[in-house]
This record gives sequence, C-alpha cells and structure tokens, in this order.
Amino acid sequence: FTKRFRIGSSGLISTKELSVSPLKVQMPALSPTMEEGSIVKWLKKEGEVVAAGDALCEIETDKAVVTMESNDDGILAKILMEEGSRSVRLGTLIALMVEEGQDWKQVEIPSPDAALPSAAPPTTPSGLASVGLRLSPAARHILDTHGVDPRLATPTGPRGLITKEDALNLLKKSPAPKATPATVAPAGPVPATRAALTPAAPPPAPPSSRPSIPPVSVPGKPGAPGTFTEIPASNVRRVIAQRLTQSKTTIPHSYASIDCDLASVMQLRKDLAKDQVKVSVNDFIIKAAAVTLKELPEVNVTWSDDRPHALDSIHISVAVATDRGLITPIIRDAANKGVQEISANAKALAQKARDGKLLPEEYQGGTFSISNLGMFGISGFSAVINPPQACILAVGTSRTELRLNEDDQTLHTQQLMTVTLSSDGRLVDDELASRFLDKFRANLEQPQRMALA
Repeated sequence: FTKRFRIGSSGLISTKELSVSPLKVQMPALSPTMEEGSIVKWLKKEGEVVAAGDALCEIETDKAVVTMESNDDGILAKILMEEGSRSVRLGTLIALMVEEGQDWKQVEIPSPDAALPSAAPPTTPSGLASVGLRLSPAARHILDTHGVDPRLATPTGPRGLITKEDALNLLKKSPAPKATPATVAPAGPVPATRAALTPAAPPPAPPSSRPSIPPVSVPGKPGAPGTFTEIPASNVRRVIAQRLTQSKTTIPHSYASIDCDLASVMQLRKDLAKDQVKVSVNDFIIKAAAVTLKELPEVNVTWSDDRPHALDSIHISVAVATDRGLITPIIRDAANKGVQEISANAKALAQKARDGKLLPEEYQGGTFSISNLGMFGISGFSAVINPPQACILAVGTSRTELRLNEDDQTLHTQQLMTVTLSSDGRLVDDELASRFLDKFRANLEQPQRMALA
C-alpha cells in the first residue's frame, strides 16, 4: 500500500502521526421513549470553539425539537450528520470535536461504519457495499434504502468518500428498479418425482361482474392507477402511531358522556373580563377536572406491573395540535392553581408546543388528559387514552337548546356542552366513571365552588 508522508523539521513525518484523536459526539436520548432523532439545525460550525453547555444543534425527538448542549470544551472539528438527517439511531456518531489547542483540521475521521451505533450492525442489502468503499452515513442510508450499488457512484469527497450529493446524483442516473419477472418453467419433460410433488394448477376463476381494482404499486407517475406518493413521517408522528396502537390494543376502553350547562361559566367570564382578566372555557374545564380528581382520588390512578397505582399529584395533560402532530403539555398541580394561573400556563405551553420548544418536564408525567375539539365545531367525540394514564376527557363545542322548566312549564334556553370520558376499564368501572362525570358537571356548573385565586 501507499503511505503518505510530509516533511517536518526533523525529517519525514507520517500523516497518520499528525492526526488528532477526536472527542465523539453521539445522538443522545433526549426523552425516555426516544429511539431515534433527526438533525434539524446545527448551531455551531466546523472550526468554532465550543464550551461545555453551549448549544450544538437542534434535534427533533419523538416529542419536540430539543436543543442539544455540549458536554465538553473544545472545537467542533467535523459534522458527520448534516442538517436534515432523519431517523438517526441513539448512539450514532453525529459529530467530532477536538480539545482546544489541537488542529481541528487534522481530526481523525472514523470509518463510516463507526458512525453507526455498535448495537446495530450496518444494513447493506444483498451485500452491495464492497470492501474499501468509503461512504458518508447519509450516502449509505440513501443507497441502502433504494437498493443501489454504491460501486456505481463517483466519489467526490476527501480521500474517495462517497458523499450524500454523490448518492443523489447516482439516483438521478439510475433507472427505476424493474419488477422481477415471473420464473419460466424449464422446457422439456419434468422428472416424475418432481411432477408428483408439484400440485396441479388451479382452474381459472370464472369471470366476475365486479369491476377490477388496480393493485397498489410502487410510486409512479402522478395520477397513474395504483400509484402513490410517499409522505415522510416525523419522529413525533411515528411515536403517536405506536402509542395509539398500543393504547387501543392493550387498554379496554369504556365510554360515558354527560351534558354540562355553561351559563355560570359564561357569566363569570364576563365578570372577570370587566377586571381585564381573560380566561377561556377550557381553563375552567381544566380546573374542574383537577378539582374532581382531588375529590375522587380513585380516578387519579395508573396501571403498571399488572396492578393499579394511586398517584400523589394531579397533573393535567392538555392536547395541542401542531404541524408535527398532537402533543400534550402538562399543567402541573392544577387543582392548587386558580383559573387565571391555569390560563397563563396553558397559553405559554401551547405556544412552546407549536414552536417545538417544549422541555421534557413540560410534557412528561401527566396523570389525566383533556382533548378539546369544540373550537372546530365538533359536537362530541371519543378520545383514545394516553397510556399509562387511566382517563381522557373529550370536550365538544357548546350549543344552545330550548328546555322546558318543569316547575312553571315555561321554555328557557341553555348553553350545553357534551363531554365524554374514555376510561381504562381495569381501573375505572362504569359506576366510578359516572360519579366522576356527575361531580365534574357540578364543579363546572358552579364555578364559585372552585378556588379561583
């Protein structure tokens, strides 16, 4: 092999001796349920000095976009995972740093396989990757995903590295993979032993009057029959899908609904508005749910290790719709907070959720969930329980109805709202769910019973 040398003051020096051992920066676990993350943005550039605690990059986890901070002092020498890299497994090398005073340009770059987590061997379909090829992690992922032989790529990176751009250029030149043709039976007589084992071909199916449905196929031209367009799923969307599936397949859901009269809440909101205190109906709903849980602690439970566990705190998870999916920031100790404080917390958390800036402690540890679709005109619905919680309250829009007063037989209007409690049948039976809804309605219809300060 060829070994490169440089001329130093004392003679020939191997370039290998000039390389600098790096400080490895790996994809961290930024939430308890996180298994992979995506690089949203690098906040430091190669060659920049980094102090411990400095923000290195923004990472999209299964919950939010979180800022990753550096654990070491040094210089950011090499970014291995570029912005936009998706589904990066935990433990994967994403960057290299060197200590201050070292030449960051001489950092020793590990082989591409070293950037992958040690627990997960590199996935190369059909053994396409050849020994001696050098691919960046992004290029390897692209070529492996599309099943393209990396030996066809023209490397443009340093020391023959196949970069992400090289992989994309190769995809543009490579023809779309063709469907594997059906195997043709060999001509000539078939041996008797084989013929005896081969079942006879089934008779052709009779013609049907039903219209033929084109089969689902690989992505193709827009509008062509049987084609589709792949939509990339965010980490948040994938985790939501997993948790919803887990909830509906492992938790026996029970449902109960009740109508609540909002007249007192509406009047109290008007009175508070005169004092420049602006609160929403949802703030009263959060407060009423928290007070009800305090009155009925047997509902404030969770199922774990095949047995119920009573919870000491009352933290209300409030569903917020974002571009990345649904997330549930938490109003902590809601039973001990006034409606005005609940309102301020809810607004701040909802904005952070939409911006993807929630901290882990702001969306982890809820004990009861509320999902309100009333602002979308939904009259009523049933929500899916957010495990390991036992219940979720689905809130519909308010409506005006005429009711007959039984005392004087006169008609009067009521502003009603339907709420539906989804409960874990292992923990909250129908009788307990009914008592919870009855107390919740009483608290909401008489907001003066709840501490507002």
